[in-house]
Amino acid sequence: MARELIVNRNDAGQRLDKFMEKTFRTMPRPLLYKYLRRKCVRLNGTHPSPDVLLREGDVLRFFIRDEFFEAEPAILDYSRIRPNFGVVYEDSHLLVVNKPAGLLCQPDASEAFNTLTAHVTAYLMEKGVYDPSREHSFAPALCNRIDKNTSGLVIAAKDAATLRVMNEKIRAREIDKFYLCLVFGLPVPPCCVQEAWLKKDGETNRVTVRSVPGNGFRAIKTGYRVLATDGQISLLEVELFTGRTHQIRAHMAYLGHPLLGDTKYGTSVQNRGFPFRYQALAACRLRFAFPTPAEHLDYLRGMELTAAPFFADWEIYRELREREKK
Repeated sequence: MARELIVNRNDAGQRLDKFMEKTFRTMPRPLLYKYLRRKCVRLNGTHPSPDVLLREGDVLRFFIRDEFFEAEPAILDYSRIRPNFGVVYEDSHLLVVNKPAGLLCQPDASEAFNTLTAHVTAYLMEKGVYDPSREHSFAPALCNRIDKNTSGLVIAAKDAATLRVMNEKIRAREIDKFYLCLVFGLPVPPCCVQEAWLKKDGETNRVTVRSVPGNGFRAIKTGYRVLATDGQISLLEVELFTGRTHQIRAHMAYLGHPLLGDTKYGTSVQNRGFPFRYQALAACRLRFAFPTPAEHLDYLRGMELTAAPFFADWEIYRELREREKK
């Protein structure tokens, strides 16, 4: 007996085989393509190819085993989550939040539940914007990520079309991202763009930076500007031109100026006496530059969003800000 699904707005625009992978999560890929080859899937009454793009309102009929419809993936109890972030900007397509330091963006081996992705989902469910029972394959998703112990601006997409466009813009470097950080010492020159090579060790979750390429090393490019300094500690604005793991922390340490609070790339001795639980790093400004068309998100072109860093209340930061004003 056939089962029928109607393609909704968030399913439109994706390939049939990708839609099936997300909808029937327990179905092995070889079996999925076997069903397609044997014409066990019909699209508006026809036998489609795996790469056909779905449109809103399309009618899909599946002549497949019932178990794949009945085997629903485990759903988190989002009612247990109390969203923990500041809303910086929100409209019908996207949400920009100020993530607190200490919160993972996405699940990993150490944490599957208490993540920013889950907090955003719970927030949108509370508002009635997202209802998982009405979706076949889409769930709210983060467009960019920052480290667990870094605070700052993260973009979340409320619909599939926005997620696609935002991902394209981020890949094309059409969204400018700036960070604030506190470092030991005074970088010289006070304003420049530095290039180097970085390699990640997945087992230790640590990266190595050096000045020449090598096996497994990827190019990095980091711009910084000294906003204020007392000679011992400096406040920097940093712009990322590449987005590698721990790039700012490791690159600044390689340049001789580790971040306050960062004992992974700095030292415990350096940080003794400073009240920083996390590295003093925050994604504080982003700009939707969009030099090329952005489809339904064109209205964002030129918009700039800011958020105060989590260390804004600490005396060191306030003193440097006062120096900057002078």
